[in-house]
Amino acid sequence: MTTWELSLLATPEAVPEVRRLLHRYDHDVRLCVTELLTNVIDHVGEGTPATVRVAVLPTGRTRVEVTDPDPRALPLLTGRAGATDESGRGLALLDALALRWGVEQCGDRKTVWCELSGGPPLDDVRASAAPAVRSGR
Repeated sequence: MTTWELSLLATPEAVPEVRRLLHRYDHDVRLCVTELLTNVIDHVGEGTPATVRVAVLPTGRTRVEVTDPDPRALPLLTGRAGATDESGRGLALLDALALRWGVEQCGDRKTVWCELSGGPPLDDVRASAAPAVRSGR
């Protein structure tokens, strides 16, 4: 199993940069990464250290993971976003796109993950620009 991984500070500016770095992955993978990283910003705090991982599993599925240092701020699928609400749809989108998703808690951190069908050619994924994400410190 090959894994793409990036440690960064979760900031609004980092989200489009991570999405750009994952440009060879399909839209669903990028959308799930965006939603999970945005949840860290919104519910744990801007500037929180986070790690994003994308892996193609032996099953052919793609696994997306975002780890942050707050094991208590758990995602909750509520379905309460109204037609005019500007937020509250992230986990609903993730739930609709993913084959399955969940949370792994480990003492001082948690990882929110999801699995999607299909996987990209990993040799096409470029991580060389990763330090640009960290420059917002």
